[in-house]
Amino acid sequence: MPSGPAAEVPRIARNWPVGVRPSVLRGWEPPPSAYGRGHRGVDLAAGAGAEVRSVAAGRVSFAGRVAGRGVVSVELTGTGDPPLRTTFQPVSPEVRRGDAVGAGAVLGGLGAGDHCGGAVCLHWGLRRGPAYLDPLTLLPFHLLTPLPPRLLPVPPGLPLPQRWP
Repeated sequence: MPSGPAAEVPRIARNWPVGVRPSVLRGWEPPPSAYGRGHRGVDLAAGAGAEVRSVAAGRVSFAGRVAGRGVVSVELTGTGDPPLRTTFQPVSPEVRRGDAVGAGAVLGGLGAGDHCGGAVCLHWGLRRGPAYLDPLTLLPFHLLTPLPPRLLPVPPGLPLPQRWP
């Protein structure tokens, strides 16, 4: 069974779970042991009520409450055995267990929580079986870093304006 190297996580995400390029308030910090302290996901800045979206196609494996918080988990299609599973909290679910979802499908609205010490945030996790992984490894590079603009050559014979406004 895979145990967690980023190389085993395909970059299949098509979007961020909230916003376009949200701030990462706290990154993934793997625990030193299965029961050790760590941060088994990433916290993304977002406003209360923001739409929480599936990052890739899959099937909802859980939608409900855990320890008083709304949680949605999605098993990602075509990611092996056991499949990768993303988890989002706190979310007011708009989906049910068994629902098929596509990349970008709304899973629910971001709820209030105390996970980020007063700030509203989405906690986004990733697991394969019992192994916790960094969910940011699902994102392709173009979603992680802004690319600088590229100027392309002007084809010969293309009429250009004489003066720019």
